[in-house]
Amino acid sequence: MQEIRLDGFKSAVNSAKNIVITNHSNPDGDAMGSALALKIILEKLDKNVSVIVPNPYPKFLWHLSGNDQVMIYSEGKLAANAQIETADMIFHLDYNAYHRSADMETALRRAKAMKTVIDHHQQPENWPDFIYSDTMMSSTCQMIYELCTMMGWEHLLDKKSATCIYTGIITDTGSFKYSSTSARTHEVASKLLIIGVEPQDLHNKIYDSQPVARLRLLGTMLEQMEVSQDKTKVLLYLTAEQCLQLGYQTGITEGFVNYGLSISGAILTIFLREEDGAVKLSLRSKGDFDVNALARSYFNGGGHKNAAGGRIEMSMSNAIKHAKKHLDW
Repeated sequence: MQEIRLDGFKSAVNSAKNIVITNHSNPDGDAMGSALALKIILEKLDKNVSVIVPNPYPKFLWHLSGNDQVMIYSEGKLAANAQIETADMIFHLDYNAYHRSADMETALRRAKAMKTVIDHHQQPENWPDFIYSDTMMSSTCQMIYELCTMMGWEHLLDKKSATCIYTGIITDTGSFKYSSTSARTHEVASKLLIIGVEPQDLHNKIYDSQPVARLRLLGTMLEQMEVSQDKTKVLLYLTAEQCLQLGYQTGITEGFVNYGLSISGAILTIFLREEDGAVKLSLRSKGDFDVNALARSYFNGGGHKNAAGGRIEMSMSNAIKHAKKHLDW
């Protein structure tokens, strides 16, 4: 559940001059919040820091400090590879397996830099030089705060980095409603508010700045929702054609999967979205229903006990059949 191997970590950071921070494909609030917060902190330690992400991320995260300096790997591989090759240390945030970095995987594997994983997902791979893994944490952003306390970097936190950290906490906990929320999560959040985070303003930027297309996609998804006969499982989906017609943008369907669990009696929900000849999916559950095991076994994915994702190379119609088969529909 927890693995901490940080002996010599602080010394390694002090020795490093060029640092690269990465996260997983399709970065979310926790991935971007942790990356940009760590960038601010390390720059105060006089480090040259580059944040490189596999592909574009949602516009509702563009307000975070440092957004304008983020390198998108899919839009500039040569420049990104140059940064990776010359890095003294690489941080892998919010993921613990190379394949989760998509097209960045080869460059990251080849890199000679010291590698540090900070993540809260299950079953981390064993390649990092340093690792801080805790599956009980609410978010990687909370782990960045905890890392600061361990390393004596709390004094480096400011309103900008605190806002980044708070963003990851609220998005990965569903605004403090998921089971991963602990008393410590609230304690950390309160400390971030003291530093200067403005929660109402931040919530407005994240949740109340969505395009019209989001509501149109949401309505279509809910209209074709399927519920199992025993009312415990909910299947939601959007085809590639529907996304194209209704104006899909990166990250616009963030949180759609959670609507299934709002139904009385539902303990599992799955959301499928068709893209580029494959189907990306998100799973959420309540209680002891382990969707991480389900995603790893049948959907080429993984994640947490109650929140996981995956990708299957098949049409939407076949993906729905595949999902129902393995969900005991």
